[in-house]
Amino acid sequence: MDWTIWVEWLIKSLFVVFALLTGFAYLTLYERRALAKIQVRIGPNRAGWQGLLQPVADAVKLIFKEELTPAKADKLVFFWAPIITMVPSIVIAAVIPFGPTTTLFGRTIVFSVANINVGVLFLMAVASIAVYGIVLAGWSSNNKYAMLGGLRSSAQMISYELSLGLGFVTAILLGNSMNLHDIVDAQRNVWFAVVQPVGALIFMIVTLAEVNRAPFDMPEAEQELTAGYHSEYSGMKFALFFMAEYQKMIAISMIAATLFFGGYREFWFLKDTFLSVDAIWNIGPWQFQAWFLGPIYMLLKVVVLLFFMIWIRATWPRIRYDRLMSFGWKVLLPLSLAVVFISAVGVLVAQQFDNNWYLAIIPIFSSVAGLVAVGFVDQALRRKSYASH
Repeated sequence: MDWTIWVEWLIKSLFVVFALLTGFAYLTLYERRALAKIQVRIGPNRAGWQGLLQPVADAVKLIFKEELTPAKADKLVFFWAPIITMVPSIVIAAVIPFGPTTTLFGRTIVFSVANINVGVLFLMAVASIAVYGIVLAGWSSNNKYAMLGGLRSSAQMISYELSLGLGFVTAILLGNSMNLHDIVDAQRNVWFAVVQPVGALIFMIVTLAEVNRAPFDMPEAEQELTAGYHSEYSGMKFALFFMAEYQKMIAISMIAATLFFGGYREFWFLKDTFLSVDAIWNIGPWQFQAWFLGPIYMLLKVVVLLFFMIWIRATWPRIRYDRLMSFGWKVLLPLSLAVVFISAVGVLVAQQFDNNWYLAIIPIFSSVAGLVAVGFVDQALRRKSYASH
């Protein structure tokens, strides 16, 4: 095998790892400043200009904090659990495309670490691994609160993974491929979030539950479980759990942008302009493709999706655990199945009649299904409210 391929893989891998680690650090600052603005506070602004060195100060604090290991903990599992949780949050980004395939310095460059035909299956497989680290952390701590947090997490993540998998199926049906580059190219004219808005909304809700973000952060409910599965962790071991959560937020936002919001492609109203990633720029005697706009568009979409996650945390209260599980099994799962069925029928109609009728059929019928689901939720909450009185 050509040694330059290994060099290319190494460079792209280092870029992804550096981007995620840096993104994790400054996502914490982004979240704290955004929460402060929403809640009319100031937020961190002392360490460096506008608080830009706050993540560095937090890292130094965690590095020098004392690490404690419970005397009766399973020390080997206790040590490996944070690593098992953190590694998938980096590995999952390996197949996400950050830009169009282009030619640089005489060789074809694919803007992803690995361009595999079953990229969606890779995402689903790696996303399922993270639950092991959380469960093992709760079990190995030999602490009943940590154990309850681990059990809650496993039940929650397994329950919501069903709807998450169906969200992937929706994108596969609309894109007619399991390759993420093909799915992005299929959104050249219209985003899948426009074709299947309910599917995109379900995907975003389910990902919140998968990364244990508010209002689905039940595995670490401080009032009941004294921080849950990581109660006994401190120092850098705790920092790894913290790092994994925020890196998963970034990875999930990149996946959502890729599957439903056009990925690295430009906004649809820029498709035929010089700001398209396929545009050819003439600068003096040179011509080159505007491939570098792809990572910029991806970054913009990820920042917006992350803001919505932060906004939800700032405004929505944590829901009760029994309602969380009922919502996953009785609302999201049936609705996800309906969305997949509607998408499949719409694509079949488009193929049979050689027309893009599904662009009108799918949003209408999926919106009706979504409204029916909202009606059932409203009626269920009203019945429980009347029963409590």
